[in-house]
Amino acid sequence: MIASLTGTVTHVTLERAVLDVGGVGYLVHATPGTLAGLRVGERAQLHTTLVVREDSMTVFGFAESDEREVFETAQSVSGVGPRIALAMLAVLTPDALRRAVASEDLAALRRIPGVGPKSAQRLVLELSGKLGAPASDAVGAAGAAVSDGAPVVAGDPARDQVVEALVGLGWAAKVAQDAVDRVLADAGDDGSAGGRVGSPIDVAATLRAALRSLGGRRG
Repeated sequence: MIASLTGTVTHVTLERAVLDVGGVGYLVHATPGTLAGLRVGERAQLHTTLVVREDSMTVFGFAESDEREVFETAQSVSGVGPRIALAMLAVLTPDALRRAVASEDLAALRRIPGVGPKSAQRLVLELSGKLGAPASDAVGAAGAAVSDGAPVVAGDPARDQVVEALVGLGWAAKVAQDAVDRVLADAGDDGSAGGRVGSPIDVAATLRAALRSLGGRRG
């Protein structure tokens, strides 16, 4: 079991990063929120878990140990694997997920790609009492707080990165494209489309905003 990794960040995308630990590069899958905090060339520590399958060994990393624990617990639910568990934490913080389960907020759970009405009910039933109480009553949607950096603008290559990340989380390509275009249009209406186009923070913010705008839509 690889419980944590500390090393130099050598590569970051919207879905994964590479950490050089003692000359060995570890490919780590993570949420947009975790990846947005990483900078190429800087040292970082991630709380990790190793998922072993018959044909693969995949490392998942998290900025906080609480996220790792929720990720592991979520996979105890029937039909929930690493992909959906990671999508949960891309859309909801651990506390937001706890509140959704405790209050049986099926609408919040259906915002997660791959989670429909029946699977949302199953999450409430099978996670009840397993996640503990939320640490605070702060707003927990991962997309609720957008960074001060401006999102990518239409026509920027980073737009395709955001769309690709949404598709990787389970959304249909057309749905993902429409969501990103809505976010970019809203940013333009607010006069905030200028600025540091294409930086990792901006791309991550656009992804979080797109996740929030998608809500319960399905492709």
